[in-house]
Amino acid sequence: MSFVITGLNSEEFSELNGLGAEALAARNVVVYEADAKPGFPCRVSLADAEVGERVFLLNYTYQPHETPYRASHAIFVRENAPEAPPYIGTIPLSLSSRLLSLRGFDKAHMMIEADIAEGEEVKPMLERFFANPEVDYVQLHYARRGCFAAAAHRA
Repeated sequence: MSFVITGLNSEEFSELNGLGAEALAARNVVVYEADAKPGFPCRVSLADAEVGERVFLLNYTYQPHETPYRASHAIFVRENAPEAPPYIGTIPLSLSSRLLSLRGFDKAHMMIEADIAEGEEVKPMLERFFANPEVDYVQLHYARRGCFAAAAHRA
């Protein structure tokens, strides 16, 4: 079963670009300068920030639906992040290089599948989740920090 992984829309974060620390702090955004790669995985570009690049740490509602699973958490977004191309049947390095928690949701936004995977295990697990016709989409989270990473849908 083929799938596509997409990053977040850059327009959601465009108002942050170029703002000073005080203006960002007023929006509850923390600014970092990436000091290691890997280390700051951007949810828009689906790539780790380059050393020296400015990144924003902010709270993001990744599960906005009115269910018990409604949730938000901290994510990194690179300043002026380019949008990732769709990853059709492949896994971006920023995901495959980390331990992930995969969570499959049905059309009512209820979790019906869940497991962890790393590296080469991620693709077959996504295929297994999507083999279940009830799975509508899968959210991928960085397991160690628990942060939302990306979403996968049927291709």
